[in-house]
Amino acid sequence: MTLSALWYPTDKCFIDGQWQAALNGDTLPIEDPSTGLEIGRIARGRAADVDAAVHAASAARNSDWARLPAFERGRLLAHMGRLVLTHVDALAEIEAADVGKPLKQARADAVALARYLEFYGGAADKIHGETIPYLDGYTVYTLREPHGVTGHIVPWNYPMQIIGRSVGAALAMGNTCVLKPAEEACLTALAFAAIADEAGFPKGVINVVPGLGEEAGAALSEHPGIHHISFTGSVPVGQLIQAAAAKNVVPVTLELGGKSPQLVFDDADLDAALPFLVNAGIQNAGQTCSASSRLLVHRNIHDQLLDRLSERYRALRVGPAIDDLDVGPLISGAQKNIVNAFLAQGADLETAAQGRVADNAPGAGHYLAPTLLAGVSPDHSLARDEIFGPVQVVIPFDDEEQAISIANSTDFGLVASVWTNSGGRQMRAAKAIRAGQVFINNYGAGGGVELPFGGIGKSGHGREKGFEALYGFSTLKTVAALHG
Repeated sequence: MTLSALWYPTDKCFIDGQWQAALNGDTLPIEDPSTGLEIGRIARGRAADVDAAVHAASAARNSDWARLPAFERGRLLAHMGRLVLTHVDALAEIEAADVGKPLKQARADAVALARYLEFYGGAADKIHGETIPYLDGYTVYTLREPHGVTGHIVPWNYPMQIIGRSVGAALAMGNTCVLKPAEEACLTALAFAAIADEAGFPKGVINVVPGLGEEAGAALSEHPGIHHISFTGSVPVGQLIQAAAAKNVVPVTLELGGKSPQLVFDDADLDAALPFLVNAGIQNAGQTCSASSRLLVHRNIHDQLLDRLSERYRALRVGPAIDDLDVGPLISGAQKNIVNAFLAQGADLETAAQGRVADNAPGAGHYLAPTLLAGVSPDHSLARDEIFGPVQVVIPFDDEEQAISIANSTDFGLVASVWTNSGGRQMRAAKAIRAGQVFINNYGAGGGVELPFGGIGKSGHGREKGFEALYGFSTLKTVAALHG
């Protein structure tokens, strides 16, 4: 069996350890964003399929899985991580065709998936309770226990990474899972199920139901057999999921949008900053919640830095995922239309520089040249709203106070970075910026599997990655024993 031969059926759900067609037999097309062509079909799961998956997960939760020691769960996850590494090249090819990202980026995602499984495999038996001093004659202690059946609704932009950080953490804590991948990109989610089966996970512990968000996703969100939901995606859909989960009083982890700034002060090391400033905005064609779409630049160095940014932008090349250029296509024609609509709102702004779409890029692919805009006011829609495309805006500021004010002027608060050699300013800015993560003289910290990740405001709530994710996928029980 090899993933490169696509030995797992792409047009099936994975429920209770079995590959099975959607109960209604319907399927949906898989489009390659690089060509615009249909390359296969996925199952169109609906409420009945979700219900079957939840029942399978519930049965597994009450089977031997519940009694499996934490270190054994960890061994399974670590073993699966090693299997992922044996399939890295195949997974990269699959993700590149399904999402449209360049091969090197898709390969990095596959390696990150393995790293998440390794991390949570090692962490599974490291979550401890504590004893609490209390009244004389009592012994009080706490236990961390799994929620039960967890639902995972993952987006199309980083399927492997987001599955790794949410499903991996949930499994480490002893939950069983129902995964609903985005209809635009299901193939590596199905591959995840195939590798989990190969690794020896008991049937029903991991279930995957592809389908439309308004059908399968809605059914999962409101299912009374789900005990926790993890969602990554847009603000409007996150609001719908939270409302649906509230009917069952189910906790929700939401990782939503972002409008993440990088603040560049006039004492910054521009040579070190330049690669981060650009790459954080155009990676995965800007289709990243944590993309740095705002560059806030001190006026003393604004023109100098804009010239250097423009030089880098003009060197960017866009093309098919298989060509492994700087930027691939957007996920769909619909997403390209959304980004173009934003650009139309900035028709009166200065286009400082653009990348170039390769001559051999298929005409039906969803390509858009990365665009750097200057002369953008902080209250412009392009400076406040999430674009989800390869567009960055440059905004000047005069002093530290103004920079912080602009950084905090949107409804989002996911990621930010501060570029300065002043230690005092680094600390002041890190405390003052409203964001779930703040990086100093870097951006993203190499993926940061170990680093808690999440936002404030309309960027969501709850935390994924690191040990914080394990706390989120568990519930705390207090035991008070009176023994005299």
